[in-house]
Parts: sequence; structure tokens; C-alpha cells
Amino acid sequence: MVRVLAEGYPDAHCELDFTTPLELIVAVVLSAQCTDKKVNEVTPALFAKYPTAADYAGADRVELEEMIRPTGFYRNKATSLLGLGAALVEQYDGVVPGTLEELVKLPGVGRKTANVVLGNAFDVPGITVDTHFGRLVRRWGWTELEDAVKVEHAIGELIEKRDWTMASHWIIFHGRRVCHAKTPACGACLLMKDCPSYGLGPEDPDKAAKLVKGDEKPHLLELADRVRSGEKLVG
Repeated sequence: MVRVLAEGYPDAHCELDFTTPLELIVAVVLSAQCTDKKVNEVTPALFAKYPTAADYAGADRVELEEMIRPTGFYRNKATSLLGLGAALVEQYDGVVPGTLEELVKLPGVGRKTANVVLGNAFDVPGITVDTHFGRLVRRWGWTELEDAVKVEHAIGELIEKRDWTMASHWIIFHGRRVCHAKTPACGACLLMKDCPSYGLGPEDPDKAAKLVKGDEKPHLLELADRVRSGEKLVG
């Protein structure tokens, strides 16, 4: 199933815009209970105003809150960013550290955020257990666990470590585009032959196709047609 997902999403990537580890960690903090699209609308001005950890540490709270208000929970997020900037300045000379142990000690940074930063800014394999990831691996029967840390370890035993970061992207992309929470596009899914939950959503190809989202839609529908005809996408 992982190899099939790789066929479906060859361009899968972190959908938060960033150019540095600091920008990524800030973007992930802002992404809590918020869409990546909305975060990406906010961050260009934010990154321009606060290019360094010291800038966040010394930021005016009211100004910072106003800039990040569209992402929701802006007071809590401002507290995290102010604390994050201060911790980076005091403990790491303003540089984002590159280990899980160091990252999770930073204000507002949990294992999910740390793994996103490790995998996408430092090329250190990490599994990102967000809402989509957790939902899909349980829907597929890969685990019955609910706790994100336990899910991370359980799936880490199923997937080659070198693939952890990309597998996270493939699964999250699939959750956003095809395997929706309420009505998955079962009849237009490239995993239809392997999924134990096939049938949760419409099986009719035309009805299912209307549910598929994203720029990859034509490619995904073509692969689903091939699977439906009996073709194996991977050996």
C-alpha cells in the first residue's frame, strides 16, 4: 500500500511554505487547528517581520497576535512563538536544533512538530501523526491505537525508516484528497483492492470521482481506473 501511494503522489511534500528550519517550526506551530493554506497566507509577512529567533523573542505581543490572528488560537500561539524565540536564543544561539530530544523541549513543540521539522528541514526520517495520518492507518487496519506517540512507534515498525518522512506525506496527501473523514472516495481510490474499509464511501466510480480533490486528481483517477481493471500498480 505504501508503494502504491508513492505511485499516486510522486510530488508529495510538506504543504507549509518555508525556506529555513525556523520558518518551518513557526509555520507548524501556527498550523494547529488551522489549514496549511491559511498558514501560508499569513507567513510571508510574518517571516519578513521576524526573520530570526531573536525577533520572535523580542516581539511586541499585540503586534504578533494581530499578524497571526487569522490562524486561530492566536493568543496561545503567540505565547508559544515568544517562548520559542527566547528558548532558541538562550539555549541554541538562535539556531533550531536538529534532534528530536532537543526539539520537543522547546515551547509549543511536540513530537508531531518535531518530526515535521526533522524530516523536512534536516532530512532526518520522522513520522508525522496528524489527524489524517492517524485516521487512515486505523481505517486501513495498520493499528488500532489512538495515542499519537504509540501510533508513531507502531507504524515505524511497519515502514522502512528511510521512508518515514515520505510515507507521512503520501498518507496525509491521500487523506486530504481521497480518503476523507466523512465520505471517502472509495470508488476512485487507487487502494480499493487492498483497503479493508472499502465501501465506507460511494463505490460508483463517477460518484466517487466527484469527491477527489487536488491537482493530482486526473493522475489519481487514471490509476484508480487501472486498478479497477485488474492491473497491479507495483510488483
